[in-house]
Amino acid sequence: MIRVSILYPNTPGHRFDFEHYLNVHMPEAERRLGDAMKGMSVERGLTGTAPDLPPAYTAMCHLLFESVDAFMAAFLPHADWLQGDIKNYTDVEPVIQFNQIEMTR
Repeated sequence: MIRVSILYPNTPGHRFDFEHYLNVHMPEAERRLGDAMKGMSVERGLTGTAPDLPPAYTAMCHLLFESVDAFMAAFLPHADWLQGDIKNYTDVEPVIQFNQIEMTR
């Protein structure tokens, strides 16, 4: 199982519209990625390493797939829409990382 992490750095002066992200982008992403996606979570950054420090990331999205190939097969047919909608909720360049899940509890 792999996790695709899409991280939105907390950049001063940036824009991130959680309403669009949660109510438009993510439901549409879920519909388009279909049954290949085994799970999804969206997180909003609260604080950094201390309560008075800003979070490193404004938002994080984690998607579960059986493999990188399964993700690519589901993502590529919809890449234009998924990537094209980014401008509608943020002006921050997301950081994307593929992770092999080694342990969960």
